[in-house]
Parts: sequence; structure tokens; C-alpha cells
Amino acid sequence: MAKKRSILSRWWFWLLVVIAALLAAGWASRGEEVRKTSEAGTAYAARVACSCRYVAGRSLEDCGKDKVAGLELVMLSENETSRSVTASIPFVASDTATYREGYGCVLKQWDR
Repeated sequence: MAKKRSILSRWWFWLLVVIAALLAAGWASRGEEVRKTSEAGTAYAARVACSCRYVAGRSLEDCGKDKVAGLELVMLSENETSRSVTASIPFVASDTATYREGYGCVLKQWDR
């Protein structure tokens, strides 16, 4: 009778473990780059949309049509009370620009 080998001794199991580890390491190394690029993109989008909305006086919907290529995932929202626009990529990054009389639209200070 042939001896049954445990799953830990099978070569394909270890091959799958190595592949999964390599994929996880690759994803983790790119995660920081994606986060930083997303933060820069949302900051840019918030500042431009705030200027479009509160300096140029256009509606936020109209300003959203002016997004540059690469910022399709950025969602815009506004707070009319504080005269601010928030740009966000869900679960990744978010930044807010606020209109200041005499200064235009300014980003909140980064705590990063």
C-alpha cells in the first residue's frame, strides 16, 4: 500500500505558497507608490475644482467635466457652507481645498 503524503510535502503546495508570497510582495511594494500618486492627484483635483467653483463661479458638475486624463476615478464633493471642495479616491486618498478671500483656494495642511 502506498504511503499517503501530507499536503505540506507536496511540491505544488510549496510552489503555490511561493507564488502567493511573490504576488503579495509585489502588491505591497506598489501600494506605497499608488497611495502617494493618489494623494497628489486628489490634492490637484481639489485645488482645481475649488478654483473652478468659487473663483470662476461655475457649478461643481460643470467643473467635473474638466478633469484631466488619469483623474477619472476622482470623485468631487463640495461643502457650500465652508466654501470647500473635497476630491477623493474611495479607500485610497482624499484632500480638501477651501476658498480663502484674497488667497483663492488653498489645500488643508498635510499631516503626512
